[in-house]
Amino acid sequence: MTEQTDKSAGKTYESFDLVQPITRGETTIDKLQLRRPKAGELRGLTLAAIMETDIATTLKLLPRISEPALTDEECADLHPADLAEAGGAIRGFFMTKKETALMEALIAEQRQTT
Repeated sequence: MTEQTDKSAGKTYESFDLVQPITRGETTIDKLQLRRPKAGELRGLTLAAIMETDIATTLKLLPRISEPALTDEECADLHPADLAEAGGAIRGFFMTKKETALMEALIAEQRQTT
């Protein structure tokens, strides 16, 4: 997963390669970029469901924040690993500074032992 940041606002994009590319006509989508949602894009969703990476909630949010913009049908047809990757990326947009620091420390620790 690739992370792009805006220093003033924190993490704004997450990109990842799809396990199962999406075919749209003659175009193949093999990489997906998700943008940090804005408040209006969260309308009708609950923060609790987003934080739990609820599947129905993730499927509703993906078309609103994906680039290229996915259709509802394309989201419903995602490979489970791609849905999990997207859910994790979305959850990451809501991590507090403390949670982010903890995750970075855990990752650094794992890198040192491998």
